[in-house]
Amino acid sequence: MDYSPPPLFKQGASARARVVFFAVLAIFILVVDARLKSLTLVRQVLGSILYPIQMVAVMPRDATMRMADYFVSVNALEKENLQLKRQQTQNAITLQQSGQLLAENTHLRNLLEARERLQVKSVMAEIIYDARDPATRKVIIDRGIKHGLTVSQPVIDDKGVVGQVTRVFPLTAEVTLLTDKNQAIPVQILRNGLRSVAYGRGQSSYLDMRLTANADIQNGDQLVTSGIDGVYPSGLAVAKVVQVENKATTTFESILCVPTAGIDRNKHLLVLLVATDNLSRPDTEDVRAKKEKINRKVTRDAAAPTSDIKPVDQPMKDLPVTDSPARPVAPVTAVPASTAREKKP
Repeated sequence: MDYSPPPLFKQGASARARVVFFAVLAIFILVVDARLKSLTLVRQVLGSILYPIQMVAVMPRDATMRMADYFVSVNALEKENLQLKRQQTQNAITLQQSGQLLAENTHLRNLLEARERLQVKSVMAEIIYDARDPATRKVIIDRGIKHGLTVSQPVIDDKGVVGQVTRVFPLTAEVTLLTDKNQAIPVQILRNGLRSVAYGRGQSSYLDMRLTANADIQNGDQLVTSGIDGVYPSGLAVAKVVQVENKATTTFESILCVPTAGIDRNKHLLVLLVATDNLSRPDTEDVRAKKEKINRKVTRDAAAPTSDIKPVDQPMKDLPVTDSPARPVAPVTAVPASTAREKKP
């Protein structure tokens, strides 16, 4: 039996008719959807059904993009890390300089306040470099004869005495620090007014002072300038007593003092423009001998209290004061006048 489809399905509609039909159907559906909103549910159902297919379709694209972004991100992170390290180094340098500038600014403010408190004229100086001799404690400042500096003028900071000008040049000057072995300074104990001399120990950052064993001195006593040398104004802070050692083999106490001023820390100093015309130039070779002489005189005066002097039982006889020893004088005898006339020619 021969089977064949009906003529309508066998021949089918033409392509033009199908295009027109589907176009009219699409326009109708668009109009209905825009007016009645009746295809929203259908669209949501179709979207839910097609979503897994869409995700599977875009997976290769997303993987490729992620891989490219990964390599770009790694490269960008390396560049950013290198830039941050450079910036951190620059910030560290700036931070260190800022700390130094802050400390220097604070020190300069303190120097200005100390300058206002002083009754003598002063000039601010900056340390250029240390002296070349490692056995001495000296620094070179950027002020000299042109700025009014002379030999023997004291140098201080905002805390106390630093040293003394020992050599001057037209534009620079040499300052010998208190801790130098050839430097000595007359001091006075602030608590009781006892005077003595403090001198440097060379490479050590301490000062030495000698007093008798019965001297009234304690740890923590403040030492200030006595002003009797005519160089340092009285009342300037010098040092603080940190150790008092009394040896059994000697009658003197070895006193260790730490300077009040920043001997090795400050960069800016104040030079007191005191008149030193009537003072002789300090000779570093004779400083030790002069220092020992002053020390012996001070200790000798302190070692002889008035209570140990005993009264004299018998008064001393008056003795003639002559420049030369007395000579014996021959006795004078009376001569008769007649005898004298006979002997006369």
